[in-house]
Amino acid sequence: MITKKDFKEVCQRSIEMIEAAGIYLTETDKKNITAADFGLSDIKKEGVQILTLFDTDRMAAKILVLLPYQTEPEHWHPPVGDDPGKEEVIRGIWGDLTFYIPGEDTLEKGFIVEGKDLCYTMRNEVVINPGDQLILPPGTKHWFQAGERGAVMYSFSTKVTDLMDRFTDPQVVRDTVIEG
Repeated sequence: MITKKDFKEVCQRSIEMIEAAGIYLTETDKKNITAADFGLSDIKKEGVQILTLFDTDRMAAKILVLLPYQTEPEHWHPPVGDDPGKEEVIRGIWGDLTFYIPGEDTLEKGFIVEGKDLCYTMRNEVVINPGDQLILPPGTKHWFQAGERGAVMYSFSTKVTDLMDRFTDPQVVRDTVIEG
């Protein structure tokens, strides 16, 4: 659960970060930005802010924002019916962004959220600078984290099936509940 005050604060900070990155936002965009705390009740530590630019039956584009040192929990996009699962392309726009994907343990720049060693199992660190892209095939387990400045990125994907995402942390709840 997230308080209405924290929800408004993280959304406003995210709007400021997106605009500082040089992206124009309409008033409608600003009203449509949202935040996900994954039911972990500590949005500034584990969460993400999301602005959906478009979402059709076949593809989607979003701007994702992480506040300084904020982490999106480890997850993957599983098959849904006959669909192999969401394929996603991340493109760095601004800030300090690191992804963790399958491969050799190279974790050096980032950190595991305190007390959650078993919830963050991917340790192959990939630094995403502005303009860098990372392709995540369906079913690829991943998590990502911002550094000192926070991070702004694009997420381009096939059909969005986010409510079907699976998480390593058994405490994650996909729907964000705003208190008050």
